Amino acid sequence: MTTTTDDTATVPAPTRRIDLTDKAPDFYAAMAALDKAAARGLDPAVRELVRVRVSQLNGCAYCVDKHSADARALGLTEQKLYGVTVWRETPFFTARERAALALAEAVTHLGDHGVPDAVFDEAARLFDADEFPRLLAMCVTMNAWNRIGVSCRMSPAVRA
Repeated sequence: MTTTTDDTATVPAPTRRIDLTDKAPDFYAAMAALDKAAARGLDPAVRELVRVRVSQLNGCAYCVDKHSADARALGLTEQKLYGVTVWRETPFFTARERAALALAEAVTHLGDHGVPDAVFDEAARLFDADEFPRLLAMCVTMNAWNRIGVSCRMSPAVRA
């Protein structure tokens, strides 16, 4: 007897553990307000690049998918989005975007010594006094969202 398998069928995502929008709506609303406050006044392209990179580092499939789609809707190219994982080795990013990605990585991987002065100072130099705090806030907020997404096993829907 020969058994055949469909190698083209997708594998289902792990079962979601909990839906915080349902079980803790006040907390979820507070997170949404935090995100909105962090994004206020921040360049939308930088905002989405930070969201994508932090989500990649944290392994949050839901957020990588969502924010990659949001970045494309803003007009970011596929080439730029594919290059986010290797941004240091590509010519696709501006100095500001590079500084934002470096800060996002440093905030995500704090390590024993926190965010290096050189990374913090470069981002502070390239972003004005109003936008830099929002950039830092977005790095922090996205890490919080990723902890929700990963802990709850949020998964993106398959797009047609």
